Amino acid sequence: MTRVRHYCTAFDRNYAPQGVALWLSLRRHDPTAVLWAFCLDEATAALIRGLGESDLRAIPLAELEAADPELAAARANRTWVEFIFTLSPCMPRHVLARDPSLEVITYLDADLAFFSDPQPIFDALGTGHVLIVGHRFPDFLRGNEVRGRFNVGVLCFRNDAVGRACLDDWRTRCLAWCHDRVEPDRYADQKYLDAWPRQFPGVVECAHPGVNLAPWNWLNHRYQCEPTQLLVDGQPLVVFHFARLHVRGPRCIDSGQLEYGVMPLRLRSWLYGRYVAWLEAARARIEPLAPDIARPRSVARGRRAAWKTRTLELLFGPVWWRVGPWWISGRCGLGRFSGRVVAWTRRRVTQRGKVAP
Repeated sequence: MTRVRHYCTAFDRNYAPQGVALWLSLRRHDPTAVLWAFCLDEATAALIRGLGESDLRAIPLAELEAADPELAAARANRTWVEFIFTLSPCMPRHVLARDPSLEVITYLDADLAFFSDPQPIFDALGTGHVLIVGHRFPDFLRGNEVRGRFNVGVLCFRNDAVGRACLDDWRTRCLAWCHDRVEPDRYADQKYLDAWPRQFPGVVECAHPGVNLAPWNWLNHRYQCEPTQLLVDGQPLVVFHFARLHVRGPRCIDSGQLEYGVMPLRLRSWLYGRYVAWLEAARARIEPLAPDIARPRSVARGRRAAWKTRTLELLFGPVWWRVGPWWISGRCGLGRFSGRVVAWTRRRVTQRGKVAP
């Protein structure tokens, strides 16, 4: 008998195309998957119900808050973004409460997409109780670990005493403090994960290079672009984290890779080209039900920040234009050095600040 895998994620109307694209990619590579979609506004809940997918299950935020009054009360002392961080442990915990028969629940960020069978995730978990995935920063980004060694994008929790205890402890900590700033031993919902390997038995760190590949770690690996798969250090890409991606228009995207290093032409065209196709397919599904949600939304930037960012964009080319199957930046590979330059500049600014009178 085929084992049904259960996943959960969260998104609002602004991220609905990403959430639906995640579902489309997951269903393609794991046909029996069930995705519990926590809908952060009523429009999104109506949309997900309207899609009529029995294995895409809408969970309104109101249901989660009614089941967890302490979570609902937490809204009063944090921003909306911080409240969304606070939801992270509460969602898989709620799914396990709704269906105690589940063996494992896998949390996914909404801006992920699958490119092959998720089985390597569960192979990595094995008989463990909790699965976590490191950021795997290159050396020049190692300072980013102040926000956590592990990324919240992909997490597995076994429905046993240890898995539930980990979720309960994480929830308690996030309800007490879950702010978008770095403090000793904590940052948002993420840095709490650093203690899990010491705190709980059976916490497994996934070593597969194709699980939660992301803009911040792609420089660590070697790639082989084939017609039907992308190999990462010789292993199939499983799931990519499209963090900070913004669609600027029908043929233009901001990759969000400026501070990490901009991918070379062939790799980004293979990877982001396929993801944009998933987004377009998602919008086609959404359009008849909610045209205002289907349209890409522009991202506002402050004048000062925009000036600095656009200067670096002109130099390194994190903004790409689609020309046939290619995503063009016009920088002839210079962009791969952008992360090092940004990191070096930040260190210089910090050092000057420390010696300033």
